[in-house]
Amino acid sequence: MVYLLALVPALGWGIMPLITGKIGGSTINQMFGIGAGASIVGIVAFLVGHPSVSTTGFWFSVLCGALWTIGQIGQFVSFKRMGVSNTIPLSTVFQLVGNSLIGVIIFGEWRGARALTIGFIALLIVIIGALMTSVSDGKTGKKVTMQNFLFLLVTTIGYWVYSAFPKMPVVSHEDALGVLLPEMLGILLGSVIYTIASGHAYAFKQKEQYLNILGGLSWGIAALAYIFAGRALGVTGAFVFTQMNVIIATLGGVLVLHEQKTRREMGFTVGGIILIVLGSIGTIFA
Repeated sequence: MVYLLALVPALGWGIMPLITGKIGGSTINQMFGIGAGASIVGIVAFLVGHPSVSTTGFWFSVLCGALWTIGQIGQFVSFKRMGVSNTIPLSTVFQLVGNSLIGVIIFGEWRGARALTIGFIALLIVIIGALMTSVSDGKTGKKVTMQNFLFLLVTTIGYWVYSAFPKMPVVSHEDALGVLLPEMLGILLGSVIYTIASGHAYAFKQKEQYLNILGGLSWGIAALAYIFAGRALGVTGAFVFTQMNVIIATLGGVLVLHEQKTRREMGFTVGGIILIVLGSIGTIFA
């Protein structure tokens, strides 16, 4: 049962881009939908669980949630530029490599020569997998260009902050369920600020703005399940299961969203996904 629970985050985070891709709408619509849907899940979890959170922890969590929107905006924009099947593998790699380096440099993880050797070999495997998924024959409409690659990399900074935040001294002692709601509210706040600041306030009158809440519910349920999976299996063990989302989202982009790939591109994509998953698993032994 615990392992089935651990698969929920992979399923929810893997399905989310497929839901938003099917519904359509602008990046503005999709970002608001994620923020609103995730906030609904956070409110329900808070009312049911009655967790505690300090004032400082609450507002710091709101800030980190708002910064997370930078990463998600970059991902949604990349979906439109490169397609889901190209974006998700690269985004997964950027997050894994960045989070691992932050863990080593800032939080002192992977201590000792053996751990560092295993960790960096695993990351090398992941990077090779990402390069394989980005192979393009130039015959399809959406492909990975250097501009798109760098845009996704820079915006992933938002994800790095969000991932590192539970280990920060300000909130490391807080109840994980207690900081969930302020995180989700921060995501909603960030999406609203982005909507208004970009001059797209009219988006609140579009139906896609609210239909995309379905994608947010999927994302929020996955985030909630990840908390409980982390408690049962440990954060490292639970994280490995979340990497299965790259399989769901990437293949779903081809099969569900009908993103075009040549046979050669598909072969490299499948091979790359396998390496990404194997490399992700390898990092737990570091």
